[in-house]
Amino acid sequence: MNQIRPNSSAARDVANALHPYTDLKAHLDAGPMVISRGEGVRVWDEAGKGYIESVAGLWCASLGFSNERLAQAALKQLRTLPFYHAFTAKAHLPMIELAEMLVERAPVPMSKVFFANSGSEANDSAIKMVWYFNNAVGRPQKKKIIGRVKGYHGITLAAASLTGLPANHRSFDVPLQGFVHTDCPHHYHGAKPGESEEAYATRLADELEKLILAEGPDTVAAMWAEPVLGAGGVIVPPATYYEKIQAVLRKYDVLFVADEVICGFWRTGNYWGSQTFGMQPDILTCAKALSSSYLPISAVMVNERVFQGLADESHKIGTFGHGFTYSGHPVPAAVAVETLRIYDDMDIGAHVKRVGAHMQKQVRERFASHPLVGEVRGVGLIGAMELVEDKATHRNFDPARKLGARFAKLAEANGVIARSLPNDAVAMSPPLIIKEAELDEMFDGFAKALDQLQAELRAG
Repeated sequence: MNQIRPNSSAARDVANALHPYTDLKAHLDAGPMVISRGEGVRVWDEAGKGYIESVAGLWCASLGFSNERLAQAALKQLRTLPFYHAFTAKAHLPMIELAEMLVERAPVPMSKVFFANSGSEANDSAIKMVWYFNNAVGRPQKKKIIGRVKGYHGITLAAASLTGLPANHRSFDVPLQGFVHTDCPHHYHGAKPGESEEAYATRLADELEKLILAEGPDTVAAMWAEPVLGAGGVIVPPATYYEKIQAVLRKYDVLFVADEVICGFWRTGNYWGSQTFGMQPDILTCAKALSSSYLPISAVMVNERVFQGLADESHKIGTFGHGFTYSGHPVPAAVAVETLRIYDDMDIGAHVKRVGAHMQKQVRERFASHPLVGEVRGVGLIGAMELVEDKATHRNFDPARKLGARFAKLAEANGVIARSLPNDAVAMSPPLIIKEAELDEMFDGFAKALDQLQAELRAG
């Protein structure tokens, strides 16, 4: 605390706030970066220093930090109907309109939309729906859920169990029983010498089938997949991967759930990551860019087969006994409706295709040959560069050296807020509205940080 000015915002934070994804002990001495305002793709700390937000906050501020239309949509709805619920067949126009818009825009035919407040809640709700559905259709043993190593689906108890990252499991006593994980589809680290992407995908599909058979096909209910694995390192699956694993899932009547929390709403260059990779989910979850994260809201879309199971069981019981006070809250719903309209009005998809191509080209040209960078990967406006100790063998640095976190601190000093992920992967997921010149400025900050990090390593 001796480095933190008494009675400052930082001191008040340290005294009272418990931060997510933070070393809580270290935070007592280091304190927070206090962000005071945002505009476009930038935020400013309370000292007045500006930063390009290279990950759009948490992959989510798609329209940047100062969209007036979204602010006005929230204000108008607050003055009209500031709250109402959706329990016991109550409804309001923002929820109705948003559900309609999502069904119209779904990547495959969907029947109904359920609303929650975060990606974690959406995935947790979808897990419960899968269990409810299988009870409805007379398959009470078909309940196991398959996630992927390095997959991320949230941090509620069930969603954290589905997630495949050690930090989300350790000391929380998860995964819960009934959650299993198949291999991470990362060709850079997982492929055998000389193994093509297609051959690697075939092997991953074979391993998935072996897992289902070992668990018992009559006990396996669903598999979750992010189109691009986000928090696990921005991992783009190999060619033919989704085609092959979906064939396995259909063979054993295992539902397929697309977690579009990060990839949805143009992030990968299409409206949905499912469209980019040929995924045909039975259930789809989304959040984040649904409202440009101006207010919390998430959604679960289910196809007609799943909905009929839910409907039949709820009729038998007398109610669908699941939901949240804020499911479909009118103010976030109104902001989400306006967000989708803005995407249409701006033709944001065409913009992402153009600037995404620029980002993917520049990150490869500028960083792939850097001595500290092992792999550069990505699609659309999402990407990563992975820092390695040995480029030839793909060997990562010892995690205790915290290379990714050190890079992020150096990037901040150079005017870019960056995020480090597992294996010292540095994520890139800027607001969708970013321009080519702003991307170049972001990469200039990255380049300076990389060179400074290399100099630190050389100095010992």
